[in-house]
Amino acid sequence: MKIVVLAGGVGGARFLTGVRAYAAERPGDVTAVVNAGDNVTLHGLRICPDLDTVMYTLGGGADPQRGWGRAGETWTVKAELAAYDGDAGWFGLGDRDLATHLVRTRLLAAGRSLSEVTAELCRRWRPGVTLLPATDDPFETHVVTPDGTMHFQEWWVRYRGAAPVDRFEFAGAAAATPAPGVIEAIAGADLVLLGPSNPVVSIGPILAVPGIRAAIAATPARVVGLSPVIGGAPVLGMADRCLAAIGVPCTAAGVGAHFGARAAGGLLDGWLVDVADAGTRVAGLPVRAVPLWMHDTAHTVAMVAAAADLGGTAGR
Repeated sequence: MKIVVLAGGVGGARFLTGVRAYAAERPGDVTAVVNAGDNVTLHGLRICPDLDTVMYTLGGGADPQRGWGRAGETWTVKAELAAYDGDAGWFGLGDRDLATHLVRTRLLAAGRSLSEVTAELCRRWRPGVTLLPATDDPFETHVVTPDGTMHFQEWWVRYRGAAPVDRFEFAGAAAATPAPGVIEAIAGADLVLLGPSNPVVSIGPILAVPGIRAAIAATPARVVGLSPVIGGAPVLGMADRCLAAIGVPCTAAGVGAHFGARAAGGLLDGWLVDVADAGTRVAGLPVRAVPLWMHDTAHTVAMVAAAADLGGTAGR
C-alpha cells in the first residue's frame, strides 16, 4: 500500500507518526509532501521549519512539550544574538537546531537541491517515511497587511498572528515546480491524505505549487482529508485567523467545502470530522465522524485506519 500525505506543522508531524505506524502493519510505503512556504533565511541560514518539525518528530528528536524544535535544547546562541541586537532574537534558533541549519545552508551553497539536502539530513534521523519538500525552488508564504508585506514567520512568530491580514501570497509560486518524486508519488499512490494541518498556510502552499493540485485531481488514488478544526476551533495554532483572512468559516464543514469534492472540481473523495462535529455535511462528499484528537500513536493510527476505510483502501 502506497500512502501520500500532504502535511505541515506540528499537527502534520504528529499525524505522520500514526500513518507510519499504520503502514508498518500492512506493510506499506509512506511519502510525506511537506510545506515549503515556511522556509526563511535568517542570520544567513536557510531554515525550513515544517520539514524540520516532521523530521525531528519522526526521528525521535523533537521537543515533546513544544512539538517543534529539538528535545533537550539550549539557547546560548539566541541569548548572544539578543545581546548584540535585542531585535534579533524573535525567531528562536536553539543550539542543537542551529546545527541542522548550518548543514543545510552549506549543502545548498554547494549546489545541492533542497530535496537532496533533506534526504541527506534524514540519513541521520531515519524518519521511516520518504520526506519530500513540495518544491526545491525559492518559495515563501508572505502575509499582506494594511501596513505592508512580511514573511509568514514574522507574522506568525514575531507578532503571534495579531497583525490584521489582507491576504496571503505565495512568493515564487508562478515559477516553482514540484520537487522530484512528488508528482510520481501522488500518481502512484493507493491513498492520498490531506493531514489535519492548517489548511491555509500548511496545505495551501503545497497546493499552490503548479502541478500538485492537478496531480491530486488526476490520481487514481482515493483522496481523503481530516479536519484540523474540532467544535469550531483549531486543534493547534491559529488556523482560525488564517481561515478568516480568506473568508472560510472555522468549522469542519467550512474547511471541507474549502477543499471541495473531487467530483465537483475540488480535491476530496471523503472527509473525516471529529465526533464533536457529527452531522457535518459537505456538498458532494461522504463525511464520517470519528475521534480526531491525537492523544497518542494508537489514537492516530485509528484516525488513519478510518481514512483508509472511507477511501476504500483499508484491505489493500
